[in-house]
Amino acid sequence: MKLSNKVSAITPSSTLAITAKAKQMKADGVDVVGFGAGEPDFDTPIHIKQAAIKAIEEGFTKYTPASGIIELKKAICDKLKKDNGLEYEINQIVISNGAKHSLTNAFMAILNPGDEVIIPAPFWLSYSQMVKLADGIPVIVYANKENNFKITVEDLEKVITDKTKAIIINTPNNPTGVVYNEKELKEIADFVVKHDIYVISDEIYEKLIYDGIKHVSIASFNEEIYKRTIIINGVSKSYSMTGWRIGYLAAPSDIAKIISNMQSHATSNPNSIAQKATIAALTGPQDCVEAMRKEFEKRRNYMIDRLTQIPNISFIKPQGAFYIVIDLSNILGKTFKGKVINNANEFGAILLEEENVAVVPCTDFGYSNCIRLSYAIDKESIQKGLDRIENFINKLK
Repeated sequence: MKLSNKVSAITPSSTLAITAKAKQMKADGVDVVGFGAGEPDFDTPIHIKQAAIKAIEEGFTKYTPASGIIELKKAICDKLKKDNGLEYEINQIVISNGAKHSLTNAFMAILNPGDEVIIPAPFWLSYSQMVKLADGIPVIVYANKENNFKITVEDLEKVITDKTKAIIINTPNNPTGVVYNEKELKEIADFVVKHDIYVISDEIYEKLIYDGIKHVSIASFNEEIYKRTIIINGVSKSYSMTGWRIGYLAAPSDIAKIISNMQSHATSNPNSIAQKATIAALTGPQDCVEAMRKEFEKRRNYMIDRLTQIPNISFIKPQGAFYIVIDLSNILGKTFKGKVINNANEFGAILLEEENVAVVPCTDFGYSNCIRLSYAIDKESIQKGLDRIENFINKLK
C-alpha cells in the first residue's frame, strides 16, 4: 500500500542524526568530540525546575486551553513589550510544543498549495521541509559571503513573484550566527510591506548575542510591518529548556485564532507542567541567561582565535547563537589516503571516521562547501576537537 507522497519526500534532520551518532559513539566508549550540539550544555536553572515540581505537587497535570494558559500568555505579552517594544494582546499569542511546532503552525496557517516562501541561505534545515509539509514551495535565495551571509532587498527582488506569500528572517541566524542590524531589517520590512507579504521572524536566539549588539524585532518599526509579522520564539535556547518543548508565536489575531483551532485538533495543549516552568523562566531572575551568554561569548572568542591558526579555512565571526560556519572551499578537491574530498559531507564523514570528531555539513543548510561547529560544548572539548580538525586538515594533499 502506497504511503503519502508528500511526507515520503521529507528528509530527516541531519543535525539530529549526527548528534545521535556522536552520542552513540560515546556510549560505545569512543573518545568522540561532537560539534553538532543544537542545544545549550547548561542545566535548566533551578528556579524553573522548582516551578515545574510545584506544578506537579499541586496537581497541575490536566488539559489546559489548546493555545496555552492565560498566565503564560500574559507573561509572553509582558516579555514582548519589555524586550522588544511590542504590544500584543493575549488573543494574539499561541503557545505550542516547541518553536518548531510554532513554525509549522505558522506555515500551515498562511500557505495554500503552490504558495512560495522565500528562505535566505544559509538557513536552518527544517524551514524548507516545513514549507513543503504545508503544501508550499520553498524558494532559496543565496546570501553572499561578502555580505556576511546576510540577504539584501536586491537579492529578494530577484526572486519575488505573484505567488510569494512570505519570507523567513532568522536573526540571530542558525547556522551562521550573524545578526541583522536595524537598518538592514528596516529595508526588509519596507520590502515586505511593498509586496504585501508576510514575514516569519524566527527570534529563538535573541538573548544569545555578543559584542554589545542589540537584538531588534522586525515587527517593531511600524503598524504596517507589525500586522504582516509572525514572531516565533521560545525558551529552549535562552533558558536551556530544549527538552521542555515550549515555543510560542505572536501574530495578528486572525492568524492566531486559526492556529489555535488547528492545534486543538493536532496536539491539544502544550505540556501543562512545562507551561508553569516557562512562566518562571520569563518572569523570574534573568541572571542565569546572562551567565550562559557570557560563557558562550568566551567560547566563541576562543574558537575564533584558534580557528585563525588552522590553514585553508575561512569563517565569518558570529555575533549571536552558538555556531560558527567554516568555509572549506580551499580544502575541497584535496585528497585523504587517495580519496578526493568533494564536499562538506565527505569531509565530515572522513573526519568522524579518522579523528572521532562530529561536525555538521551545511549541505542541508544550502551550502555544500561549509560545515557548522557548535560551541555549546565545554572548552576542553572545543580545544581537543579543533586540534583534531587541524591535524586532519594538515594530512590532506
